[in-house]
Amino acid sequence: MQNIPVIQIVGNPDIPVYRIYIDSRCITKNSIFIAIKGGQVDGHSFIEQVIKDGAKAIICETIPEVTKSGITYVQVSDTTLLAGPIADSYFDHPSAKLKVVGITGTNGKTTIATLLYKLFRRMGQRSGLISTVVNYVDSKSFDSTHTTPDAIQIHKLMHKMVEAGCRYCFMEVSSHAIAQHRINGITFSGGVFTNLTHDHLDYHKTFEEYLSVKKKFFDDLPQNTFSLTNADDKNGKVMTQNTKSKINTYSLHSMSDYNASILESHIDGMLLNINGMEMWTRLIGKFNASNILAIYSTAILLDADKEKVMLELSDLTAVDGRFEYFTSVDGCTAVVDYAHTPDALVNVLQTIKQLVKKDNKIITVVGAGGNRDKTKRPVMAKISAELSDKVILTSDNPRNELAEDIIADMKTGLDAELSKKVLTIVDRREAIRAACQFALKGDIILVAGKGHETYQEVNGVKAHFDDREVVKEIFNEKK
Repeated sequence: MQNIPVIQIVGNPDIPVYRIYIDSRCITKNSIFIAIKGGQVDGHSFIEQVIKDGAKAIICETIPEVTKSGITYVQVSDTTLLAGPIADSYFDHPSAKLKVVGITGTNGKTTIATLLYKLFRRMGQRSGLISTVVNYVDSKSFDSTHTTPDAIQIHKLMHKMVEAGCRYCFMEVSSHAIAQHRINGITFSGGVFTNLTHDHLDYHKTFEEYLSVKKKFFDDLPQNTFSLTNADDKNGKVMTQNTKSKINTYSLHSMSDYNASILESHIDGMLLNINGMEMWTRLIGKFNASNILAIYSTAILLDADKEKVMLELSDLTAVDGRFEYFTSVDGCTAVVDYAHTPDALVNVLQTIKQLVKKDNKIITVVGAGGNRDKTKRPVMAKISAELSDKVILTSDNPRNELAEDIIADMKTGLDAELSKKVLTIVDRREAIRAACQFALKGDIILVAGKGHETYQEVNGVKAHFDDREVVKEIFNEKK
């Protein structure tokens, strides 16, 4: 990371401070506030308020025209680049005392990071997790609000991990976090690339920009680290072409450092061959075979015993909201999955196609998030209709858009023939109920898009909603 020189200091640079914050709402007495220009809010607009709340030092890009006596102002050209290194120093360089592995890519990050965390704890190693679903410091959980927290929170979590005696930290690294420099100041031991598909183009604007942001993570890995890249993804080699780290590859289809193949596949799991050894996993689908291989490969690169890894890995269950399935008394199955990108939807539906019997049907309930990449909406509707026997388009998290408008966008991906398979039920609970009523013995329902989420956001307000709870409630009504 480039050094950001101090432009000027106004006030006493030697004042004592006891806390560091990016979030103006968290300010405490004698703290530092780093004013960051975010996508929605500019932290500089809160400088006057944080001083009233007790901040004694302000790190900013523009010093206010009127400064306050007793306050120290430090002006730099880009505060986002400095937040991580400042936090790293403040918390006594916690990541350097851990083996931190970052997992990046469009799909698979949560599964790989979470199961690595669980695997290493099962092998007796105290570990931490930073993920979309939840953050863990050894056995203690902390709520997660972003795939990757802000720079201060990351280093604070890692500091807690060091205090708890953790040796490892497995973290999801999102493209937003890389672009916004939230991972600055972290000493990584390695990085894992899963895949790169259509997502976040509302933020990155072009696929090329999205790719270059992901690639930067590997470009910045130093010589004494490892990179593990998916050779089955066409962008796998691109990710590591300029890295200084030791490159390793994994694949289901071509010769790589780590290889796997599916020997058997059932609704309750798969039999895999990994580098000549057979193992049973409770996870399902080709995409999960790739995830399992990435987990195995990472563990070996961290010097874990391969036989112990295989033994413990075979007993791990799916991550919440990732191909979680439920069976009704009358014999139909519902799969709840977080699939919210075209590629993830293809993976899940192709897996279900392999599992459903010839005379049975696939019924898909799917929507798309509001205030997010609109270009994937028609693509997801088209994929759902092509790979399902019946589709119900419904609301996901409309956020500040009308659910009806989002569904209308999705329908533009359907031709006259595909439209015959599609119904619209805006209310998500009623859409799931309708799918369960349509389903007969042996049919498989896919409820896609929200997975582990326990809320639905409508008009900017979050209300409790859990696809898994709804499916179980409706199935219980059949008893």
